[in-house]
Amino acid sequence: MGRLRYRHYHRHYHRWSPAGRPVGPLLVLLCAAVLAGAGVVTVTLVTILALLGPPMLIGAGTVIVLRHLHHRRHRRAAGQQPAPMPAARLAPPPVRTQPVPDWHATRARFAQLRSEYGQFECDPLAVLRLPALTDVTVPSTSRFVDAFAEAQALDTDTEPPPAHRARFATAVDQAWRAWRAARDAAERIRLAGIPAQERATVQRAIKLLTVARDSNHDAERTAAYAKARAELAKLDRSGTLRLPPAAVAALDAAARGQLTAD
Repeated sequence: MGRLRYRHYHRHYHRWSPAGRPVGPLLVLLCAAVLAGAGVVTVTLVTILALLGPPMLIGAGTVIVLRHLHHRRHRRAAGQQPAPMPAARLAPPPVRTQPVPDWHATRARFAQLRSEYGQFECDPLAVLRLPALTDVTVPSTSRFVDAFAEAQALDTDTEPPPAHRARFATAVDQAWRAWRAARDAAERIRLAGIPAQERATVQRAIKLLTVARDSNHDAERTAAYAKARAELAKLDRSGTLRLPPAAVAALDAAARGQLTAD
């Protein structure tokens, strides 16, 4: 009876004592924790759980090992992600250089504009029909006069450097546009800017100059020029309309020619 009690006590003591507990699962979990990259704290925790009992050891140890394996795989996967490719450097667009304008062509265009403007100022009939084109108080005429003066200042007898040629070409383009705009405005205005009484004087002067130009009779032409000059003198004294000097010179030359022919 005593031997049976001793054997029962001996088996019971070795089943629950630390020396009698199974070592295999403990070693497996410890090795797995070490291989999984667990730290010292985790290994110590696994050891303590092993001392508390096999069920807690197996359950908690398995969770710890699986979590470390998951984190390790996550870190490894993050480390293996390809590095972002550097942004490709785009080559700067090529610099487009503006072609240098042809100086001779620009001078020819400006000479044409100067000829048109000069013909207008030398024609008394044209000035009387479009008086706004000689009136610098009209905005479009003022802009043309300024643009023409700028182009005139850039005109040279010898070919200038490229930068000067470019400025000259731009000024000529602007002068041409201003000339067309001023002519269009003067065509719309006509005699609208002149008071009614002086407007009748302008119309009589236009009629007399037309007769003097188109008549085949010398006496009639001479009389028409004389009367036209008298009407123009009235307009000049009142300040309503003054012919440009070139138009006055052309009118005087025409009148003298008629008197000489007589």
